[in-house]
Amino acid sequence: MSLQLEVFEDDQWADRVAQRWIAYMQEHPTARLCLPTGETPRPVYARCAPVLDLSAAVVFVLDEYDLPPESPARCVAMLRRDFLGALARPPAEIHALDVDAPDPEAECRRFEALVDDGGLSLTLLGLGINGHLGLNEPGTTPDAPTRVVRLDTATTIAAARYDPNAKPTRGMTLGLRPILDSREIWLLVTGSHKAATLERALNGPIGPDLPAGYLRRHPNATVFADRSAAAAL
Repeated sequence: MSLQLEVFEDDQWADRVAQRWIAYMQEHPTARLCLPTGETPRPVYARCAPVLDLSAAVVFVLDEYDLPPESPARCVAMLRRDFLGALARPPAEIHALDVDAPDPEAECRRFEALVDDGGLSLTLLGLGINGHLGLNEPGTTPDAPTRVVRLDTATTIAAARYDPNAKPTRGMTLGLRPILDSREIWLLVTGSHKAATLERALNGPIGPDLPAGYLRRHPNATVFADRSAAAAL
């Protein structure tokens, strides 16, 4: 098992990843997808939305911040704004973690059961500056379930980019166990600020200190990086 790496020029990265995803959906129209939010996938979503047909697909939102329902930094809100709301042919089903559920642990079990009932065909992930996947922060083991998590300071700071009033300290995330059970995983990485983290993920020790490193044990995982993110390789 090894983590495949594909590097594209910075100004071509979003187009190339979008082309791959469009081709994937043409071959797998009923795919069960797990999708992230944030800056990295945004240009890919923008290119795919006018042409991607997800009408027979199922979408799971990777994670969610514990923020007020009206916050624009909520992951579901971001994904609808950046992608789902712009699709000409939206998904047959959309599932997300409900951080307002009265029993958070039961909500996490509910969501994970939905994921496990058919599994995930393709999971798209961003790379956190601290090496997190979803909200699986450093310290997470590969058998971690879907759960309520306490956020790393770097993650809390990142949320403020989408809402200056957002200072989440907790969230819910799909666990590393169901993520790593995905049949295929794409790790999307852009920018020179991610170069050192990507180098550690690809070449450093595999362990809880850098959750992204666990992708090296997956049988069908690919990193799509731009030239800036791959500068340390």
